[in-house]
Amino acid sequence: MDAAVIDQVVVLCLLVLVFVAFARDWMPPDLVALSAAALLLATGILATEDVLGVFGNAGVVTVAAMFVLSGALERTGVVEILGDAATGTVGGNRVLAFLFLVGIAVASSAFVNNTPVVVMLTPVAIRLCHHLKLAPSRMLIPLSYGAILGGTCTLIGTSTNLVTDGVAQRMGLASFGIFEITGLGLVMAAVGIAYLALVGYHLLPDRHTVAGILSNQVQRQYLTEVILPPGSQLAGLSLAEAGLKTLPGARVIDVIRNDDSFRRKLDDVQLAAGDRLLVKTGVAGLMGLRQREGLSFEGQLQEVATRQTVVVEGIVGPRSSFVDHRLAEFNLRRRYGLYIIAVHRQGVNLRDKFEEVRMEVGDVVLMEGSPDGVHRLVEAGDLINLTEPEHVPVRKSKAPVAVAAVLAVVLLAAFDVMPIAGLALIGAVVVVVAGCLDRDEAYRAIDWRILFMILGMLTLGIAMEKTGLVETAAGAVALVAGTLGPLGLLAVVYFIASALTEVVTNNAVAVVLTPVAISLAQQLGLDPRPFVVAVMFGASASFATPVGYQTNTFVYGAGGYRYLDFVKVGLPLNLLLWLVATLVIPLFWPLVPVTP
Repeated sequence: MDAAVIDQVVVLCLLVLVFVAFARDWMPPDLVALSAAALLLATGILATEDVLGVFGNAGVVTVAAMFVLSGALERTGVVEILGDAATGTVGGNRVLAFLFLVGIAVASSAFVNNTPVVVMLTPVAIRLCHHLKLAPSRMLIPLSYGAILGGTCTLIGTSTNLVTDGVAQRMGLASFGIFEITGLGLVMAAVGIAYLALVGYHLLPDRHTVAGILSNQVQRQYLTEVILPPGSQLAGLSLAEAGLKTLPGARVIDVIRNDDSFRRKLDDVQLAAGDRLLVKTGVAGLMGLRQREGLSFEGQLQEVATRQTVVVEGIVGPRSSFVDHRLAEFNLRRRYGLYIIAVHRQGVNLRDKFEEVRMEVGDVVLMEGSPDGVHRLVEAGDLINLTEPEHVPVRKSKAPVAVAAVLAVVLLAAFDVMPIAGLALIGAVVVVVAGCLDRDEAYRAIDWRILFMILGMLTLGIAMEKTGLVETAAGAVALVAGTLGPLGLLAVVYFIASALTEVVTNNAVAVVLTPVAISLAQQLGLDPRPFVVAVMFGASASFATPVGYQTNTFVYGAGGYRYLDFVKVGLPLNLLLWLVATLVIPLFWPLVPVTP
């Protein structure tokens, strides 16, 4: 077999393996993509210079800089201010509230990365739902879909657009203007909003989250900490033998000895002097504990602290330090005085050994502890409070600077003053120097997992081009679908991009399909631009599953949804937008032959 053919087979097998790894979640996507790059280096298919070259890709640089600019808007509370304005404007009108929320998501996501937009607006949406006496599940899927649609309205709206543009530039196409896709984006957004308002809203479930159905009485509890002093007659006894196993209106939830917790071994632990017992109780239970025959705080148990406790639901955001780590690593009891009751992931309640499960974006954590402990954990940015949405401290005085920086990038790019990568880089430095966010916050604003995944996939894309696999794949598509004509091929490209992005990451789909779409158009003698646009929009059209797009994954747990809820609401939207894109793309970018 010819060496070139062997290289193509190797790259094709590696591509399939990468997509399967993405779909089956064998490893984090960034590690999968970087492993592919390492294998391409090890096999000699790519030289070191080829791999290092991807770091200079304009799309990657722009994505990183836009993360910082989005972080500045988030840290200065711009999107939250808009959301609060909506809450104060809608009154009791549910239709107006729906349109306001989705409209803000669309408008914000056109200029801010759509994931932080959804993260910031989710508590606003829940607060709005409480005000309107609606279940959050009636608003959160539309919020995610609105953010996805808004991201397609400008080149900087989502990393998928920037990555697609970067790959297209590398293959010789002129760069896309920042508003070049806006016309199509607005049409798609208008159709999507109309569908959600007229049809999708009625398909949404009326489902409450776990914390939302907890009664106020359950939440108004107290944690009482008592200690066994030296000489206590309870030393050497089990909880049952000491009469502490069946307390009326109270329950021992932990025994702490030398800062070690015996929470998981309460039935076996023998009490010892110095042990601290954490008792969950209401006021009546506390009084009963004090008055219980045979038990006395004097000489037996000594009360050292009593504090109110609340049960709240928090969600893991994309920038949380919990992601890819076990809850046990963070010792939440010691740091915040919080106890984890359960973890919910994709509709499944993980009650057993949940502290050993590696957390993912969108996981919902049911926790109990003092209001102060919950507030400090939320302020640290590791969890977003869904039960009692609260304001995270922001630098509102710097909001005009952040807005001005983003507007400057947009307007100067629109007038071709400088390539957008350079403008975004300057804007990112300006917002940090101006204090919209500090240096550490700027580094945290960048989603390094997405960047490294993009870099790894770009190396795979280069390998496809270098080995001739792109031309081979484009020829196969043209051969199979050649009788469909240009419009039919455009529909096929969009459909493939949309279908793949439901099961694997959208940026990976964009990197792999863009070269194939360009080569397909060139083999047929057509302008590649409409086919690139089809990839750009198709790779963002993830509505039918909760795992294809990070915003869907985030609201999955927050709204208490089930997998089929996304299929029921999102699949018709996918099909509708497929039809609209196929018919409207040629109106903006005609399917005409390229003149030599």
